[in-house]
Amino acid sequence: MIDERARFGKGRPGVQTQTAEELYSKLKEDVLTAPRRVERRGTLPCAFGKGGTCCRVCNMGPCQVVEGVEELKGVCGASAATVVARNFARMVAAGTSAHSDHGRHVAKLFYEAVHGEVPFEVRDKRKLRVVAQAFGVDPNLPEGDLLKELADAALRIFSQQEGEIILTHRAPKPLLEKWRQYGVVPRGVDREVVELTHRTTIGVDQNYKNILMGAARCSLADGWGGSMLATELQDLLLGNPQPIRAKVNIGLGVLRPDHVNVAVHGHDPLLADALAQASYDPEIIEEAKRVGAKGINLSGICCTGNEVLMRKGIPIAGSFIQQEVAIATGALEAVVVDVQCIMQNVVEIAKHFHTAVITTSPIAMMEGATHIPFDEKRALEVAKEILRTAIARFPQRDLSKVNIPDQSVDIVAGFSHEAIMYILGGRFRASYKPLNENIINGKILGIAAIVGCDQYRVNEPIQVELAKELIANNVLVLATGCSATNMAMAGLLSPEAAKLAGDGLREVLEAVGCPPVLHMGACVDNSRILIAATEIVHTGGLGDDIFQIPAVGCAPQWMSEKAIAIGMYFVTTGVQVVFGPDFPTLGSKTVTDFLFYEIENYFNGCWRVARTANEFANIMIDRINGGRRALGIDKPKPRVLFDMAMRRALEGPRYVPVFHGLGCFGSHEKLTTEEKTA
Repeated sequence: MIDERARFGKGRPGVQTQTAEELYSKLKEDVLTAPRRVERRGTLPCAFGKGGTCCRVCNMGPCQVVEGVEELKGVCGASAATVVARNFARMVAAGTSAHSDHGRHVAKLFYEAVHGEVPFEVRDKRKLRVVAQAFGVDPNLPEGDLLKELADAALRIFSQQEGEIILTHRAPKPLLEKWRQYGVVPRGVDREVVELTHRTTIGVDQNYKNILMGAARCSLADGWGGSMLATELQDLLLGNPQPIRAKVNIGLGVLRPDHVNVAVHGHDPLLADALAQASYDPEIIEEAKRVGAKGINLSGICCTGNEVLMRKGIPIAGSFIQQEVAIATGALEAVVVDVQCIMQNVVEIAKHFHTAVITTSPIAMMEGATHIPFDEKRALEVAKEILRTAIARFPQRDLSKVNIPDQSVDIVAGFSHEAIMYILGGRFRASYKPLNENIINGKILGIAAIVGCDQYRVNEPIQVELAKELIANNVLVLATGCSATNMAMAGLLSPEAAKLAGDGLREVLEAVGCPPVLHMGACVDNSRILIAATEIVHTGGLGDDIFQIPAVGCAPQWMSEKAIAIGMYFVTTGVQVVFGPDFPTLGSKTVTDFLFYEIENYFNGCWRVARTANEFANIMIDRINGGRRALGIDKPKPRVLFDMAMRRALEGPRYVPVFHGLGCFGSHEKLTTEEKTA
C-alpha cells in the first residue's frame, strides 16, 4: 500500500521555473516524467542509505548500521563511522573518476591533435606558454617541441605512480606545504582512485579518519589534476572563453520553429564543437532546406551547454532538470548526448514526440536510443551524419504538439580566470588588484561560489534566491554548471542585474560592466575558481593562503557524486563548503563532526549543510565576515601617510609564481608588430 506521508506537501518536485511548469502541464498523465516519478514513488528515500549507514561492500549484507548500538554494527563489526566514511570516500572516488575520465579523453585527443592524428588543433596560442609552464614544460621551447612535451606531461598525470601531480604546484606555497605535511598530495589520478576504492572494500581501511584523509587526497587528484587538466587543454583546443552575449531558457531565441533543432547534452565539448562546425556547412544547410527547414539550430543542455555557451554563444535550453522539458516542446529533432547526467527517462519522453535521442560514447549507451559513435578522427564526418539523422526527423514534427514558450533571457557568459584579469587590468596590466582592493576597502564584502547540480527532490529555486541575497549584501558570486544555468534563467547573469546588488558591489560592477554573477563554465571548470583564488593570494593584501580570502562555496541542490568530489577538493584547499538540502554522512555524528569541524584543523576548510536560501546565506556571510575579521579588514582604517621605510616595505620581495605574466591575457586578436616587440 502506498504511504501517503511520503508525498510532497507543497509544490511539484523539480518544477522550479514557470517554463517547466507550463511544458510539464501539457503532457498527458500517462507520460511518466521525473517529477511524476518522485510524486508516485510513494516512499521517502531510505534513511540508512541517505545517512550513509547502509553497507553493501560484501555479501554478508547489506547491513543497516546504527551508531552507538553494538548489536547494529555490521556483521563484521564495522562501526557506523567506518561505514559512513567508506561510502563518502567511494562517492569522492566516483566523482573524481568521472571528471578525470573526461580529462583523460581530452588529454588523449590533445596528444593525437599534436601528432596530427585528428582534425583538431591548438587554437589558443596565447595561453599555451602558461599551460606549458604549469605542466612543468619549458615555455621557451619551439612550439612543435613544446606541444609534444605538453601532451606527454598531460597523460603522465593519470599514469604516474609516485611523486606529485605537477598541477598541485600551482597552489600557494603554504597550502602545498600543508598538503605535504598531512600526506595528501596526489601522486597520479589513477593511483588515487584505485587505491581509495581498494581501501574501502571489506576488511581493508577501518579507521574513519584515515579513510577521509584518503578521500581528501583523491579529491585533490580531481580538482588540481583531472579537472584542471581538462579545463586547460579544452581552452587550448577550443579557445579560452571570453565574455559573450547569449540567451538561455526555452524561447524563440533558443529553439527556432523554422529550423532543425538539435540539443547537445552531457559534458564533452569536443563533440558539440564538431556539430557547431558541421551546422554551418553549406551542404548540410541545403539538405535542411530540402525538407522545409531554414537551417540547423543548436542549443545546449547541462554542462555541454555551458561549454558551447561560453565559447560560441550557443544558447542553453536548460539545466539537468530541464532535459525532459526541452523535449516536451515538441520542437527538438534530436538530443545528442555524450557522457554524465543524462537521464535514461529522456528516451521514454522522446517516444511521445518525433525526437531522436542519439548516444555517441561507447561508455554511455541507452536502450531505445540511436547510437552513432563519435570518432574524433572523423569528427566532421560523424557530426554531419548526426545532423542528417536530425534533418530526417524534421518532416515528422507534429505541429499540434509544438509549444515553445517565449521565455528566453539575455545574458553575458564566459568569465574565465584570464578574462576576469583582462577586464580588471587590460592586456598589459591584467591583474586581480582592483578586485583585492575593493574587498579590502569593503565595497565587495567577499566572494561566494554557487556551483553544482539541480535536482528533482527540491521544490524551490534555492540557487536563485541565495544569489539575490548574497549580491544584495555586496558578495560577488561565481557560478558554474547547472547552478549557473538556473541563475542565468533568472536574469542574474546580465549586467542590468547589478541593480539588485548592494551599493558597494554595484559601484564596482558598473565601473567594469560585469553582471553580479560571473559564469565561469561547466562543472569541470570549478578548477578555474581554484586558479582565480590562487591569483588573488598572489596579488597580495588578502593573506598568503586561500583559506584567508573572505570567500565561501556552496552547492544548494547537489545531486551527483561529482559534487561530493568537488566539495572535498575545495574543503581540502581551505574553503568552507555548504551543501544542501542534505549531506551523505549524517548517519554518523563521528564522521560528520570530523568533516564539519575537525578537518578545519588540518586544511582550514570545512563542510556545512543548509536547507533554505536563508540558512545558506547566513552561514556563508558569517564565514565571509569571519575571514574579514581575521585579516583585520572588517572595520575602516584611518589614512596613514607612509614614510620611505614603509614604502620600501611595501615594495619588498613577494612570492610570485613563475607562470604569471607569461602573456595569455586579452582578446584573441592577432598582436600587431608593435605589440610583439613591446
